[in-house]
Amino acid sequence: MGTTDLKNYSFNEKIDTRTGFGVGLLEVGKINKNIVALCADLTGSLKMGDFKKNFPERFFQIGIAEANMMGIAAGLTIGGKIPFTGTFANFSTGRVYDQIRQSIAYSNKNVKICASHAGITLGEDGATHQILEDLGLMKMLPGMTVINTCDYEQTRKATHAVANFLGPVYLRFGRPKVPNFSTEIPFEIGKGIKLQNGNDVTIVATGHLVWESLEACKKLNKKGISCDIINIHTIKPLDEDIILESVKKTGAIITCEEHNYIGGLGESIAGFLSKRKPTIQSYVATNDTFGESGTPRLLMKKYGLDSETIVEKTIKLIEKKNQLSSK
Repeated sequence: MGTTDLKNYSFNEKIDTRTGFGVGLLEVGKINKNIVALCADLTGSLKMGDFKKNFPERFFQIGIAEANMMGIAAGLTIGGKIPFTGTFANFSTGRVYDQIRQSIAYSNKNVKICASHAGITLGEDGATHQILEDLGLMKMLPGMTVINTCDYEQTRKATHAVANFLGPVYLRFGRPKVPNFSTEIPFEIGKGIKLQNGNDVTIVATGHLVWESLEACKKLNKKGISCDIINIHTIKPLDEDIILESVKKTGAIITCEEHNYIGGLGESIAGFLSKRKPTIQSYVATNDTFGESGTPRLLMKKYGLDSETIVEKTIKLIEKKNQLSSK
């Protein structure tokens, strides 16, 4: 995939990624009559109301019975339907892991598990709802495609892509309003996106941390550090080629995600590079911890998921790279 030059970007529009899902779901529903939607009593939170209004006969309100929702979705695929399930990320994965494993993944059912309010940016609802393990849970399931989008437009396009994809998919998005900057960028499952070119370090980010990485790059550029920035929206299958090409040039990589460093994107990349090209790596992720109640911005800062932390860790990583090269 080619590089999208965002060096002079300035984006004032902010909108939540869950709205991108809601718009995308309505659009694909108009295109394909086999698409159905199921929700676990969170229609408004998942922005599924327009689909319900336009296609009431294809919308199923399951109630607070997420395990049942997954089983029903798996059954609907047998009749050729393409079910999109909707609830919070914690309830989409942790609460129903057995049902997903047995009825969807093991059976390779064409179910689209759509999860909002993921990660620590869920905010004030606190640790019980802020799942930071969901990407790991889902990527370990054989045959499961795992997608984590960065803004409204990418989420809308991803919803179209998964509707046309045959097989189970976990689509992760969120609650906070973030800059919408990927309007002109195409979306393809399994293909990373180079956002900026640089020679000193590779910054790979996913989800809300893509924007934070772009902001960090601005600050790093002022310090004379140039960055390759890669948006990895598909955690599985991982675009290994785009990562390998970049680290061959930069010799150092920092991975950024709103997820536990154990089991997330960074771990997948580390495992891949250990086999193909061992590279020094730093992680911007939560450090094996649960979250807590607070505003998304304050939590991102406290848990080191912001542009300032990316800058600090990048500088330390480059210092380490230079030390190793001088030996």
